[in-house]
Amino acid sequence: MSTDQFDELHADPSGPVLITGGYGTVGAEIARILATDTPTLLTGRNPDRGRALAAEVGAEVRAWDLADPTPFRAGVRAVISSVNDPEDRVLHAAASAGVPYVDITRWTGRVQRAVTVAALLRPTAPVLLSSAWMGGVSSLVAAALAEELGGAEQVEIAVRWDMADRAGADSVEFMDRLGVAYEVVDGGRRRLASPMTESRTVRIAGTPLRVARIDTPEQFTLPLTLGTTTAATRIGFSSPAATRAILALRGTGFFRWAGGERWAPARRALLHSPGEGGTARLRVDVTHRGRTRTVTVTDPLGQHHLTAVGAVVGLRRVLGSDGSPAPLGLVFPEQHPDPARAVELLVGHGVGIVFDEDDSFGTGRGGTETRAAA
Repeated sequence: MSTDQFDELHADPSGPVLITGGYGTVGAEIARILATDTPTLLTGRNPDRGRALAAEVGAEVRAWDLADPTPFRAGVRAVISSVNDPEDRVLHAAASAGVPYVDITRWTGRVQRAVTVAALLRPTAPVLLSSAWMGGVSSLVAAALAEELGGAEQVEIAVRWDMADRAGADSVEFMDRLGVAYEVVDGGRRRLASPMTESRTVRIAGTPLRVARIDTPEQFTLPLTLGTTTAATRIGFSSPAATRAILALRGTGFFRWAGGERWAPARRALLHSPGEGGTARLRVDVTHRGRTRTVTVTDPLGQHHLTAVGAVVGLRRVLGSDGSPAPLGLVFPEQHPDPARAVELLVGHGVGIVFDEDDSFGTGRGGTETRAAA
């Protein structure tokens, strides 16, 4: 096969940031956030769908259908992958060209594969695999708490999924894996956990919520990066009826026997919402030597916006424009050299952060909520 049959990117420090899936639900939010200071190139299957957004944010729009073998070529400053890349085309193209790369769309199995691909490619530019919940936000917050505590034996993450929020198709792909057991680290030992089991009730922003386990990449990465001996992420839904229904379906074995492509529309329809918007909320608890710190993260602009903010914070990280040097090679979001600074960047994008104790990342704000200035 000749080299002209492959996708080809080349590093251009003055070029745009390429956003794959750039006019999807999350990609469009990323483009809007970057519009004030960063030129962007938006790609997807049908450029006509992205022309209005491109005109709004001053971006270029081009076709790059990852299911179509037609090669894609561009000179770019960095890449944010906000759409599933099942054959690792975007990762290959960016890593091979020495282009900084941020990926926010992979479930755990594909993160593990990307680690292998990146190791074989030996990238000279940063490769940030930031598919932890909400574009790596959960991992950044966990790392900031771990830094305060001096370690993190236990990390517990509870997510509230707002049924009224806008949600792209890729955002609910976790529904496809609710019948698949996955590996977790619990008490320092590896075992298999089943999705939507081990339920409990937690309080998020003062409201009780029933949550159950779900497979997310931070449960794979945090034990490797922070030395966490227990890492658990659970999800619950703003509608108690939806939570009860999904738990009941899990009990019937629905997610096991309805796991193929034929049933994908039915599975995703349970949560895929074209709603006008909701509020993203999650709670992160980190424990070290018997002391626990808790942070509640709230984004009134919704889950897609919070994910986009996570992606933008990741972009600043790989470009070295967030006050810290750019990383070398493969990294995860929680490996930020100054995670408290990364949390401040979240706040700068309108994300609410509520701390539980007298010492809030060393600022002395007990039980307060930090928001961006109006």
